[in-house]
Amino acid sequence: MSRKFRASTPLRRGCTRLPTLLALVAFAAFASSGCATYSDKMAKVMTTTTMGDYQGSITSIDKLMDVDQPGQLPEKFESETALGLLERGTLGQAIFDYKGSSRDFIAADAELQLLDLSDDTVGSIGKYIYSDSSTKYVSTPTEKLCLNSYNMMNFLAQGDLAGARVEARRFTVMQNYLESTDIDGVHIAIGSYLAGFTFEMLGEWQSSMRYYEEALQSRSLDSLSAPIHRLAPMTSYRGKNLTRVLGEAPVDPIEAARTKDPKLADLLVIVSVGRVPYKIPERMPIGMAVGVAGSWISGNPEVLGHTAMKFINYPKLVQSGSIFGKVALRVDDRPASLELASNLGKEITSEYEAIKPRIIGAAVSRMIVRAAVAEGVRQAGNQQSEGLGWALALLTEATMVAADKPDTRSWMHLPEKVYVYRQRTPAGQHAVDVIFGANDGDTISREVTLAPGGFAAVVVTAPR
Repeated sequence: MSRKFRASTPLRRGCTRLPTLLALVAFAAFASSGCATYSDKMAKVMTTTTMGDYQGSITSIDKLMDVDQPGQLPEKFESETALGLLERGTLGQAIFDYKGSSRDFIAADAELQLLDLSDDTVGSIGKYIYSDSSTKYVSTPTEKLCLNSYNMMNFLAQGDLAGARVEARRFTVMQNYLESTDIDGVHIAIGSYLAGFTFEMLGEWQSSMRYYEEALQSRSLDSLSAPIHRLAPMTSYRGKNLTRVLGEAPVDPIEAARTKDPKLADLLVIVSVGRVPYKIPERMPIGMAVGVAGSWISGNPEVLGHTAMKFINYPKLVQSGSIFGKVALRVDDRPASLELASNLGKEITSEYEAIKPRIIGAAVSRMIVRAAVAEGVRQAGNQQSEGLGWALALLTEATMVAADKPDTRSWMHLPEKVYVYRQRTPAGQHAVDVIFGANDGDTISREVTLAPGGFAAVVVTAPR
C-alpha cells in the first residue's frame, strides 16, 4: 500500500495544489464582486432625493466626490467626478441655488467628452459604455445638450442674458457637430426654446427665429405662436415650421397690438419634474445576446461552446418615473397652462435603444475573450488532472465575470419632463405657484418683479 501511495505522489501534489488554487480564485471572485456600480453608489442618494431632501442628497454627493466644504469644486477629477457635478448641479437648481448650479455645470462641461456614435466600433463602445468604469465619464449627445439647456435656465433665472447667450452658443456648437456627424434623432426642444427666448430678449430677432424653428422640429408649441407672429415683421428669416405657424389663424390684431406695448414685460416659467431612465446591471442569456448584437460581435463565437457561463452582464435601462402624476400652475392666483416642451425620458430611451446592439455586442465580445482565456487555463490544468483543468477553467470564468461590472454611469438626476409657460404681462410684482401632485399636494411659490420691457424667468426643478 505504501508503494502505491508513493507511486501516485505526482497526482497527489496536483491535488494538494487544487484547494489552494481554488481558494485563491474564489477569493479573487469574491473580492471583485464587491465593487459597487455607479447605480449602486447612488441608490441611497436617489432615495433621499425622492423624499424631497435635496440638501441631504447634495451632502452625500459631496462625500462621493471627496469634497470637504459645501459648494467646493473637487481638487481632482476621477472617473465619476464630472458626473457627480451634474448631479449636484441639478440638485442645486432644485434648491434655487442658480449660481452654484451654474458653477457645477460649467466645471462638468469642461471635463466631459462626447460619446461619438457616428463612426463607432465595438471597441469604443466597450471602452466607454461597457467598461470597468475606470475611464472618465463620457456623456451621450442628449446629456451634453441638456447640460447647456439647464445652464441656460440658471442664467435666465438670474436675469443674466450674457451668460444665457454663452450657453446658447455652446448648445449650437454641439448641435452643429451632431448634424455634421449625421447623428439623427436628438432634438432637445427646450434648449432651442430657451436660446430663442434669450436672443429675443437681446433684440436679435433673426437668431431668435432660427432657434424657434429648431424648437418646433419635434413638437408643436402653442406658446411660441404669439412671439413668432410678433417677430415676423422684424426679420425675413423663415423655415418650414415658422411658415406653418404664420400660416395658421393669425393672432387677434387687438391682442397683437397689446403684446407690443413697451410697458409690458415677459414672464417665463420653466418646470422640470421626475427623473430620466437610468442604468442597472442586468444579465441576459448568451443566446439572446448573440441575437440582439448581430454583426456588432468581434471574435469567434464558437469558443462560447466551451464556456460554463451562459449569460452576459450589461447595463440595462430602467424607468425612474416621478412621484408626481400631475403638475399645475397658477399665476397671480389664476390657473395658467403649462406646455410640455421636452420629454427627456423618451429622448434618453430612444438614444439607448439605438446603441443597445452595440452595447450587447461589446458584452458578448468580452465574453468571448473570457471563454478563450478559460479554455487555455483548462488545457493547462488538464496536463495534471482533467478535474483540475475544468475546475480552474470554471473558477477563472467566474472570477472574470465577477470583475466585469457593466458601466451604469449616467446623469441620474436629469429631470424627465420639462414644461414651459410664457406670457407678456403688465410690469410689477407677480406670484407664481407650481403645484405638484393632485389636490394641491406640494406647492412651490415664487415672487417676481417685472420691469417695463423686461423679463423674469422662474425656474422650478423637482427631480423626484
